[in-house]
Amino acid sequence: MRPLCLDEYEQQARAKLPADVFDYVCGGSDDECSLRDSRRAFESWWLRPNVLVDVSRCDTSVSLLGTTLKHPLGVAPMAYQCLAHPDGEEATARAAGAHGGLMVVSTMASRSLEDVARVASGPLWFQVYCFRERAVTTALIRRAEAAGYRALVLTVDTPRLGRRMRDVRSGFGLPAHVRAANFDTGVSQALATRAPGESGIAAHAARDFDASLTWESVAWVRSVSRLPVVLKGVLTAEDAERAVAAGVDGLIVSNHGGRQLDGALPPLEALPEVVAAVRGRCEVLVDGGIRRGTDVLKALALGAKAVLVGRPVYWGLAAGGEEGVGHLLSLLREELELALALSGRPTLASLDASVLRRRAP
Repeated sequence: MRPLCLDEYEQQARAKLPADVFDYVCGGSDDECSLRDSRRAFESWWLRPNVLVDVSRCDTSVSLLGTTLKHPLGVAPMAYQCLAHPDGEEATARAAGAHGGLMVVSTMASRSLEDVARVASGPLWFQVYCFRERAVTTALIRRAEAAGYRALVLTVDTPRLGRRMRDVRSGFGLPAHVRAANFDTGVSQALATRAPGESGIAAHAARDFDASLTWESVAWVRSVSRLPVVLKGVLTAEDAERAVAAGVDGLIVSNHGGRQLDGALPPLEALPEVVAAVRGRCEVLVDGGIRRGTDVLKALALGAKAVLVGRPVYWGLAAGGEEGVGHLLSLLREELELALALSGRPTLASLDASVLRRRAP
């Protein structure tokens, strides 16, 4: 019997993946407080359903940066998906497109950005890390433009990598069959380093990521590309205001899956202040902790235009490749449509904060 919910996909992934790979995918930083809090934040809200509303048809379509999608569910950028399945990012792209959704492709993908674009039938955004050598970042952006990616997702919450203790304990490094496909073999060799008490992933980030990133860097990215720029990793109203002033086209409210600053705000908690600061001047998305269609409904009611799903997609990929990812996304969309119907909100436009009530402390 196929899984009935996203958590059942996690159980299947745990059974299939090597322990160190499962920990790499599912772990957070330090004490993993942010990892847990991102999920618990959804449990802090009750739903206030309206009855006697015609919900014979529910519309989940949404427009993002000028592209109409069948639903507000996107795939978050996740590195090295060949750890979960030999087809990696290509399988995910095929599944996301077949189900009418967006995929954000990681800089650190295990299939080249061109190979992913060749098999994709849906819109792709390209996630950008800024490297110490700006020429490296420029070249990646140029390749993404040439391959037909529709936006750049500049990740701004990783000037240094968070201390991911599960990876440190296992001495995690990429196995021989997985590589950083957008880079030369030297990068993949560095990422494959395995030693107790060290992480090849962390060592690479410390060596190559640009820790001097500032708001000037946002202007620089906009200067080298005509693609829309979306900032990923914003959690405060102050940074949202700065981002709008910098001319970005969108924000992704995110704490990097609880893998960076432990104890940072859960994205759902940060979402209302970011939405209020933006005042409709750019798109706002959110990721982190989404496991149910009701979670998606809550995020949209608090002002997100769409949500991105990360770890569960990895679980679907591990459990069943392209078919697993497709089934997982269809489950989430079906749950969202049912949640809309049972809440008496048949369209995404009919959602607002009145459908929610904060639980008592």
